[in-house]
Amino acid sequence: MSFAAILQIEDNVAQITLSGELDASTAPIFKEKIESIPTQYINRLVLLTEDLEYMSSAGLRVLIFSKQKMGADVEIYVVSPQEMVLDTLEKTGFHHSITIVDEYEPVAS
Repeated sequence: MSFAAILQIEDNVAQITLSGELDASTAPIFKEKIESIPTQYINRLVLLTEDLEYMSSAGLRVLIFSKQKMGADVEIYVVSPQEMVLDTLEKTGFHHSITIVDEYEPVAS
């Protein structure tokens, strides 16, 4: 499955819908989306990951970069991660730095 990252920003919330496989070859696409977010206006980053099938260490590095770029005041939500993605977050301990939820009210398009 090909990778896609779709960014929407509304009401101080940046929402990225991720699908496919997030690995070393696709992580730059995700990082580019993160870099395009104007952090001075954002207080929450929501990652919709229901259709994200896999996340490698390269994807995890972009998540860590996101946390560093946006600062401690920005909450990061990971919504509906599949088992393999959740396993990666938990094994690395990064699940302590973000909020993982089953559902999130998406930004209206």
